[in-house]
Amino acid sequence: MELLRYDPSGALIDETGLAASDLESVAPRLTAARDEVLADAQLWQSGSEVPEKKQPLDAGFIHLPERLLKAFRADPADSEVGQIIATASRLANSVGRVVVLGIGGSYMGARALLEACCHPYYNQLDRDMRHGRPQIFFEGHNVDNNGTQGLIDLLRAGSGTTKSGTTEISDRWAIVVISKSGATLETAVAFRQLLAELRTACGDDPQALAERVVPVTGPAGRLFDLSAALGCPDRFNIPDGVGGRFSILTSVGLLPAALMGLDIVKLLEGAAAMNEHFRTAPPGENGVLDFTAVGHLMEERRGANIRVLSTWGRRLEAVGLWYDQLLAESLGKQQRGATPLTVVNTRDLHSRGQQHQEGRRDKLITNLIVDHADRPPLGVGHSQLDHDQLNALSEKTLPDILTAAIAGTNRAYRDDGRPTADLHLPRLDEYVLGQLFQMLMLATAVEGRLIDVNPYGQPGVEAYKRHMNAYLRGEE
Repeated sequence: MELLRYDPSGALIDETGLAASDLESVAPRLTAARDEVLADAQLWQSGSEVPEKKQPLDAGFIHLPERLLKAFRADPADSEVGQIIATASRLANSVGRVVVLGIGGSYMGARALLEACCHPYYNQLDRDMRHGRPQIFFEGHNVDNNGTQGLIDLLRAGSGTTKSGTTEISDRWAIVVISKSGATLETAVAFRQLLAELRTACGDDPQALAERVVPVTGPAGRLFDLSAALGCPDRFNIPDGVGGRFSILTSVGLLPAALMGLDIVKLLEGAAAMNEHFRTAPPGENGVLDFTAVGHLMEERRGANIRVLSTWGRRLEAVGLWYDQLLAESLGKQQRGATPLTVVNTRDLHSRGQQHQEGRRDKLITNLIVDHADRPPLGVGHSQLDHDQLNALSEKTLPDILTAAIAGTNRAYRDDGRPTADLHLPRLDEYVLGQLFQMLMLATAVEGRLIDVNPYGQPGVEAYKRHMNAYLRGEE
C-alpha cells in the first residue's frame, strides 16, 4: 500500500530556507532521538521502573496499532477491536444520533476522522445515505450555555413517540462519554446534563438508559464508578501510558470512527505501516525524521517559530486542529516549542495569506495536499452567459483549480524567500489517515527528545483546572 510522502524542497532555498547539507548535519541527532523514542516504548512496555527524568512516559501509543491488530486477528470477536465494532453496530442499529462527549484529545481525533473520511454534510444526509449509521454530535469540550441548550433542543425535538407508543430509530439517541478520570469539568458537567435528558427520553427506564450510554474511561475514577452505578453493559478502557492527545488509535478514536462506519482495522494498519517506515528508513528517506528535521532547523536557525499547517480543502481542517493540540501541549514547555496554526486554503488565502506573504519571516508553511480526489472531478462548464468570463476555463475542473492554487501560492512564497514544505496524502481514507496520525505523533515525540523537552504530560493545562475549580468553590 502507498505511503504518504513528505517533500521539503520548498524549504531548501537560499534566501531564508535551509540547504540539503543542513538536513544531513542533523541526521545523527535525529537517529539518536528516534532510538530514544523507540527505547521509551520498550521501557513502557516492559513495565520496568521509569527514571524520574522520563516521567511522565506516555509512550504506549507507539506499539499500540500492532498490538491491537495482533489481538484482532487472533480472535476477531473477543478482541478489543472486535468489541468496539460490535458495540458500534449495536448502537447504529438502535439509535439515530450519538452525542460524543469529551474535550481535547478525547474528541478532536474523532472529529478529524468524521470530517476527513465521511461525507462533508454527513449529519444532514438521511439515514440511508449514511448507510444506516447515526448522526454524530460533539459536546463537552466547552462551557457554552447557548451551544449546549441548542443541542438539547435538537435532541428533544426528535424524541417523540409514534401513535403506537414506540420511538423511531432516527429519534432515539445515545451518549459516548470519553474521559480517563471523569474529573474534567467541562465533560463531566455536559454528561450530567445530557444524562438527565437521556433518562427522560428513555422513559426513566434504567436498563434502556444503561444501554444507551457507553463510557470510554480509565480502570478507576469518577466516570468508571458512575458507569458501574448505571450498569452500562459496554465500557471501553483508555490504556495506561497513552496520553489524551496520543489516544486517537485507542477506543477514544476507534469507537466514534466505528460508529461512523469507518474501517478501523484499515486505520490501525496504516499506523502500523508508518511505524515500520519510521523504524527502518534512514534520514533523508524517512518522512517522520525529515518532517521533524525541517521544523526543528527552521526554528533553531531561521527563527521560524510559527508552524502553519496549510490544509488544502476543508475536510482536513479538523486534522489540523488535532495537530495544533498535539504540538502545543507536547512541546510548549520551558518557554520553548513552536506555535502551531492551521489554515484552510484557498479560503484563508483571502485573510491570513497577506500576512504569510508579506508579514514577519517567522513561519514555516507545510502544505497538506490530497493527491487524488475520491469523487469524479466537477467541471467549470460552458455557459451561454459568459459575463463572468469563465468560458475560457470551461474544460477545467475544481481539482485543476486547486492544483493551480497550490502551485501558484508556493511560487509566490518561493519568489519572496518564504519556506514551504509539502506533505502529500495519496487519498483520504482510513489507511492514509492512520499513517498521518501516527506520523505526526511520532514526529512530535522525536522532536521532544531532540530538544530535551518531555513530550508527554501537560502541566500548564492542569494549572487552569486547579484555579477554575477553586473559583467555583469560592476558594479564590
